[in-house]
Amino acid sequence: MEKIYKPATGYPSFYQQYMNNVPDDGDLIRHLNEIKIETEQLAIGLSEEKLNYSYSKGKWTIKNVLVHLADCERVLIYRAMRIARGDKTDLPGFDEKLFALNANAQNRDVASILKELSVLRTATIVFIETLDEESLDRTGTANGYPMSTRLLVNHIYGHQRHHLNIIRDRYL
Repeated sequence: MEKIYKPATGYPSFYQQYMNNVPDDGDLIRHLNEIKIETEQLAIGLSEEKLNYSYSKGKWTIKNVLVHLADCERVLIYRAMRIARGDKTDLPGFDEKLFALNANAQNRDVASILKELSVLRTATIVFIETLDEESLDRTGTANGYPMSTRLLVNHIYGHQRHHLNIIRDRYL
């Protein structure tokens, strides 16, 4: 697989915090595999009490965060597929709080959540490996913002790193 570098420019400013989390080496596939394993190792060793802990009223639990990662990866890879295929439709946004409210994370076993994340990541990587440079650089619009396939596939890693950092800083 060829290198997949993160975009240097050309994306909405709110993506910057996530792109800052993506290594500059272009080894996106390796990093996606490694962060999957890191997430599994982090979560599997936690007690049910810790997995259901929220550090502040109105904040998600670790289980909520893990399901959020799966939900977002689905949305991001769907957007990436549409844009990579040349679709110029302004793709809709989504309400992550509504998704979390209805995801039933608190009633799920962490092994089930991790299995979902793992299977999803495998499908994500298989899709990303089909993309050539032209597809990666193709642009479209989601939630009213211009973006490229390259941004979206790199955002998957940056978003997950962002949340793992929060889990380590505020939950553990």
